[in-house]
Amino acid sequence: MKNIVVVLILMLAFACKSSKVIMNNDDPSQNEIPKPSKNDIIMESTKSKTPVNPKDVEASMRYLASDELEGRNTGTPGIEKAAVYIEDIFKESGLKPYFKTYRDSFKIKDIIGYNIIGYVEGNDPKLKKEFVILGAHYDHIGNGKEVNGDNIANGANDDASGTVAVLEWAKYFAKKKNNKRSVIFALYSAEEMGLLGSADLAKRLKDSKLNLYTMINFEMIGVPRNGNVSMAYMSGYEKSNMAQKLNDYAGKDIIGFLKTAKDYQLFKRSDNYSFYKVFKMPAHAISTFDFTNFDYYHHVDDEADKMDFNHMTKFMNDMIPALEGMMNSSTKEIEMNEE
Repeated sequence: MKNIVVVLILMLAFACKSSKVIMNNDDPSQNEIPKPSKNDIIMESTKSKTPVNPKDVEASMRYLASDELEGRNTGTPGIEKAAVYIEDIFKESGLKPYFKTYRDSFKIKDIIGYNIIGYVEGNDPKLKKEFVILGAHYDHIGNGKEVNGDNIANGANDDASGTVAVLEWAKYFAKKKNNKRSVIFALYSAEEMGLLGSADLAKRLKDSKLNLYTMINFEMIGVPRNGNVSMAYMSGYEKSNMAQKLNDYAGKDIIGFLKTAKDYQLFKRSDNYSFYKVFKMPAHAISTFDFTNFDYYHHVDDEADKMDFNHMTKFMNDMIPALEGMMNSSTKEIEMNEE
């Protein structure tokens, strides 16, 4: 999430966060495992009793957050490898490119950045003209402060975790094709440079007169929250009825309100804000990082072995009926609240 480091420094109340970290795997060689086969990942998901299974989640997380990708800084060979990985999964899942190819390119001075965009057309003759966007940023900061000889900021929680969620839902909806509205699956770069990738895409889609219904950005979902609280929270919670409607569709309370998110103005610090500014439609970020459950934001220890793959898988599976409800309601039930 853009600028959280600055906020954390300024807010002394959060200078001494909990040291509790959720760890699922203690294998120190996690960054050395080979790149998984996309075919194997897609085939593995068909064996699971639930749409998303932890083996798929872990395989993608371990690759995207590996040292091979060198922290996925925009414009580097490492993020190019991530882009190819995402494109391959989109292609092998049967997702259509939204533009001529999956790549939506933009320029930052002498750097070329790429958003990776696929979509599943809606199956309703009228509702398919309305679009839902599910997105996350796949870039990170590259290098961080060196710790024990390691200076690669792998960005597992931030935001390989959200990227993997979008990939898993893309695979699911490309197979099911049960969405009445059309769905865009967008992975952004240059978020860490100031939401530049999502800003470019939002403007391009607005200029093309895209009929946007809602947009959700998934940011840092790799670790569970502590205590008896909602599984996730939504930035800008009070700006629309989206959280309440998603919970209704899911049949359970998945998404709640986090006061800290409002205090830190997280609504404006992630890629959802690019779409809100341009479209003035419900556009929010959903996260499970709540400032008490993960100590490694923009740190070289934000690695795959600190992610909770079972938590991530449960979140993705629990969200599917919520997303289906949003995609398939006969009218636009999600609306902006009056200021």
